[in-house]
Amino acid sequence: MINRKFGLRGLMILTLAAALASCQSAYYGTMERLGVPKREIMVSRISEAQEAQEEGQEQFKDALEQFRSVVNFDGGELQSVYDRLDAEFQDSEAAADRIRNRIRAVEDVADALFDEWEDELDLYSNESLRRDSERQLADTQRRYQRLLTAMQRAEATIDPVMDNLRDNVLYLKHNLNARAIASIRGELDTINADVDRLIEAMEAAIAESDRFISEMQV
Repeated sequence: MINRKFGLRGLMILTLAAALASCQSAYYGTMERLGVPKREIMVSRISEAQEAQEEGQEQFKDALEQFRSVVNFDGGELQSVYDRLDAEFQDSEAAADRIRNRIRAVEDVADALFDEWEDELDLYSNESLRRDSERQLADTQRRYQRLLTAMQRAEATIDPVMDNLRDNVLYLKHNLNARAIASIRGELDTINADVDRLIEAMEAAIAESDRFISEMQV
């Protein structure tokens, strides 16, 4: 019975994945007919991922500042302090989701572009032109892999920040008192270091995006 349930769930996942792939394929086909090639969509999505990372940096800085205000709490309405921190945490989760989704969108169009490019190499009758196109494909894939690695490295720095913020927000939620503030005060250095690493990695990914976009537009 368990295997049957697992099989049905697996079938549903595969069906959904196929449907999503079909939708994306239809979308790219429609855009091609409108004169917007995958190459242009890819550049646009990289720009959107870059923008999400830039906005994310500012949001994570804001969350860090709010956490500092909590650990430096020296009197007043603790509930309002917690509410502001929780709001920043929720905004940070939304920013993290945007970054992840934008990176997935880049990966999707890149896979579609490179698959199409490789398939079309077989259509050449002019061997010299085919070799030149194959060389350009390999060069673009190398540059894209460098970009993707930078984006994935930046994405990986999000989880430690979010995990630590979530833990402390949850702890405060059920312990709104001065003792709780004292308990989480020691977490500030860790969160500060995590945010610094996140910002550094995102700066590197943003710079790599700029480089890739400029080379694609040559």
